[in-house]
Amino acid sequence: MIKKLTIFGVGLIGGSLALALKKAGFCEQITGCSRDEAHLKRAVELGVIDDFELDPEAAVKDAEVVFLSVPMRAMEAVMQKFKNGLSPKVIITDGGSSKASVVAAARKVFGSVPGRFVPAHPIAGREKSGVEAAFESLYQNHKVILTPLEHTDCQAVEVVTAMWQAAGADVARLGVEQHDSVLAATSHLPHVVAYALVDTLAGTRFVDEIFQFAAGGFRDLSRIASSDPTMWSDICIENRAAILEMIEDYAASLDRIKAMIESRDHQQLFETFAKSKQTRDSYVNGSTEKLPKTAQ
Repeated sequence: MIKKLTIFGVGLIGGSLALALKKAGFCEQITGCSRDEAHLKRAVELGVIDDFELDPEAAVKDAEVVFLSVPMRAMEAVMQKFKNGLSPKVIITDGGSSKASVVAAARKVFGSVPGRFVPAHPIAGREKSGVEAAFESLYQNHKVILTPLEHTDCQAVEVVTAMWQAAGADVARLGVEQHDSVLAATSHLPHVVAYALVDTLAGTRFVDEIFQFAAGGFRDLSRIASSDPTMWSDICIENRAAILEMIEDYAASLDRIKAMIESRDHQQLFETFAKSKQTRDSYVNGSTEKLPKTAQ
C-alpha cells in the first residue's frame, strides 16, 4: 500500500496506472502534476487522480512514490524542478522507453543516481494519448521491465514491483543497455517503420487512390503511426544508437529482399517469407523455442 503517489504526466500511461491502482486499493492518495491546469482538472473530474499541484515541489511533498510519465526529453527538467522538495525516503520511478537516457538525466540532476530511483518501462500502450484515453486494464497481462542499477535499494525495487503487480502487470528485470537494445528492436523500430511507410505512401503520385483502397494489411501495419509524434520523436533521439543499429539491420534485410525480387529468385523469397511466418506464428502462439534464423 502506498500512502501518496505523485504522478508527473497524467496521460495514457500515468492515468491508466492511477486508475488501476485505485481499483486495486493500492494507493490512499494520488496527486497529479503538470503545467496544464485544465488538463489536471479534467483528470480529477474523470476520477483518475484525487488532487493536483502545479508546483512540482509541492506535488512531491509527503509522497512515498513519484512516477515520471513525461516525454523523454522532459525528464531532466522535471526532476530538476522537484528535487528540492523530495524527502530522503521517497522512491522515484518512471515509465520512459529509453533507460540509459533516464539514468543519465537522473545522474545529471542529482549528481549520482539516487539509490531509491528505480528505472522502469511498462510495455503497454495504444495509439491514443491523453487522460481521456486512460483505462484501468491497460497493464493487465502486459510486462513492465525494471532496470535497477547495482546500488539501487532493494526495498525500493520491491515497492515498485508490488505497485506494477497491483496494476495487473508481469514484472521482469533487464540491464539498462540490454533493455534499450531489446526495445529498439521490438518497439522503436516498428514505430519508425510505420511512420516511414505512411510518409512514403503520402508522397506518391496516386496518394488519394492508395489511401482510398488501402486494405487491412495497411491498416494493421500503419496503426502505430497514429501514436503521439512528440513521444516517439523523443524516443528516437534518446535511444538513437540502438535504433540506428536496428535501422541498418532492417535496411540490409530490405536490400536482400529487393535483390531477390530483382533477380526473380522465387525460391529465396519463399524461404525468407516462410521463415518469417514461422517466427511470427511461434511468437503469437507463445513459444520462442527453436525459432528459425534468417541468413545474414
